[in-house]
Formats: sequence, C-alpha cells, structure tokens
Amino acid sequence: MTTTATQRRERGGVPETSRSRFPVAGASAAGLLAVLIATWATRPGPAEGIPMPSGLVEYGLPVARLVLDLAATGAVGLSLLPKLLGFDDPERTEPIARRARHWAVMCALIWCAAALVATILSAAEVQPGEFPDVATYVDRIGSGQGLIISASCALVSATVGMLAVRFGEKVPAELRVLVAAFGLLPLPVTGHASNWYWHDLTMVSMELHVIGAAVWTGGLGALAVLLVRDRGLLARTLPRFSRLATVALLVVGLSGVFNAVVELLLAPGHSFPESLVTTRYGWLVVAKTVFVVVIALLGANIRWRLMPAVTRQAPTAFAAWAAFELAVMGLAFGVAVALTRAPIA
Repeated sequence: MTTTATQRRERGGVPETSRSRFPVAGASAAGLLAVLIATWATRPGPAEGIPMPSGLVEYGLPVARLVLDLAATGAVGLSLLPKLLGFDDPERTEPIARRARHWAVMCALIWCAAALVATILSAAEVQPGEFPDVATYVDRIGSGQGLIISASCALVSATVGMLAVRFGEKVPAELRVLVAAFGLLPLPVTGHASNWYWHDLTMVSMELHVIGAAVWTGGLGALAVLLVRDRGLLARTLPRFSRLATVALLVVGLSGVFNAVVELLLAPGHSFPESLVTTRYGWLVVAKTVFVVVIALLGANIRWRLMPAVTRQAPTAFAAWAAFELAVMGLAFGVAVALTRAPIA
C-alpha cells in the first residue's frame, strides 16, 4: 500500500487537502445560512404604492456582502500568518508562507469582485424596477463610495500580494496586512451610521470592531487550514496567535456592545433594553451576542485545554475545535451583514 493510500486510510479515507478545506467550507456555509435566514426574518413588508427590489437584489446583496467580508477577512489572516510564523527558520516556514501568499491574492481578487457586485446590487436596491445607475449611486450615496474604495483597496492588496508571490518576504508582511486591513475601514459606512452627537466616536468603534473580527477570524482560519498538519509550527505559532486573539476578542466584544447600545438607545419609539426583544434589530443583536459568547468559550477551550498539548506537539483535536469555532464565526458574520441592513424597528 502506498504512503498516500495509508494516509487516506488513517484519516477515514478523506484526502488531507480536502480536510484542510473543511474549516473554510464550514464557515462559508454557516455564514450563508445565517445571512439568508436573518435577511428573511428582518425584511420589511411590502408597502402599497412603493416599488420593492426583486428577490435577486434583496437576497443577493447580503450574500455579496458576506462574500466580501469573508474574502477580506481571509486576505487579512493570510497576510498576517508570516508574522505569526516568524522568520528565524525559513526552511520550515517558507513553504507555508508561500501558500499563504498565493491564497491571499486569491482572497483579494474575490473580495474585489464581491465589492463590485455589491455596488451594482446596491444601486439596483435604491432604484427598484429600473436599470441600476451605478455611477449616480456611487456619486451620491456614501455606501456606494465605501464599496468602490473597498474594491480599490482589494485590487491594491492583490497587487502587493502578487509582488510578495514574486519576491517573497522582501515585500514586508506588515505592508500586506496594513493594505488589507485598510480596505476594511470604508465598510462601516454601509451600515447604520448613527445620528448621535459623537458620530465620529461611533464610526471609530465600528471600524475597530471590523478590524478586530478580521484579525481574529482570519488568523484562526489561516492556522486551521495551513498549519494543522505541522505540529512543530503549530506549537510555535498558536501561542502567538492566542495572545493576539485575546486582544481582538476584547476589541470586538466591547466595540460591539457599544455600537449596539448606541443604536438601540437612539431608536425612535422604543425604549432600551426592551428594544432588544421588541425590535428586529434587537433580535439580531441578541443572536450575534450569543454567537460571540460561544466563540469566546470555544477560544478559551483551545487556549486553556488544548494549547498545552499543542505546545508539547502531542496529538490534539485542535483541527476539529478550530473548525467548529470558525463555523460559529461564520454564523456571526452572516448575522452581522444582516445587522447592517436591518431597520431599527
């Protein structure tokens, strides 16, 4: 029996390359399910005399936004991975870093395409029943400008990534992370920009929330896909990521609570905290909060129960737990997309 056949038998007949894609597939499927259900549950009812967007636009737009968010998150995490690996043992780390650089370019290109599709669908949403005038939409609506800026940043990220594919780590990982992360900053303008007096503080909080979620989810995804088969590299990299993930968790949690409370406090005709259960926006806030708490518990399980064994390079169920955590993260991303579009009512 060949070595490949033996490896497949030991892993239940599933090729290792397919197993490495399970976390990505699980997160994507969970996010798609969540965004479709949340969009259906919070969509506004038809109003007499007011044209409504088609089902393709109503459901296609949040799906495009989800793809954008996941692809951008992947670009951030894959660009970050070389920093987590370190540069003191290039013979071991370079093969992994090379794959990360290639996949980061792919994620950036998907991100760009999704942003352009979202722009077209957004224009169609504000002009139901008409051929979408994308140029006018982008010129007059801030969310359209944010999407175009995001698509442009994705192209820059792909370009810098291609240079990294060509020249390796001579193109600094810090630069690739910075470019990818910067492309996420315009995205909060497509959601609820509150009319609160300290509007700028709200926007900064939303951007911190997006960046923290991208670093946390993207980093874990990169580890789960590219390092799960190398116990030595995982033992060295996981503790570094765990410290970064703890900071990201605090940023995501605190900024998320702040943003939600501000929106619900300013909701006309509703009192807080009753609005958490009396409004569709509040339902999504509760759902996302539950998912974040579950993610935090799963992360704590990896850090406190599995990481000691990982650092000893002993066999662990890290791959399964990471895939589970990423699936719940996918659910949170799906709800987050619906949250940016849900009426606060």
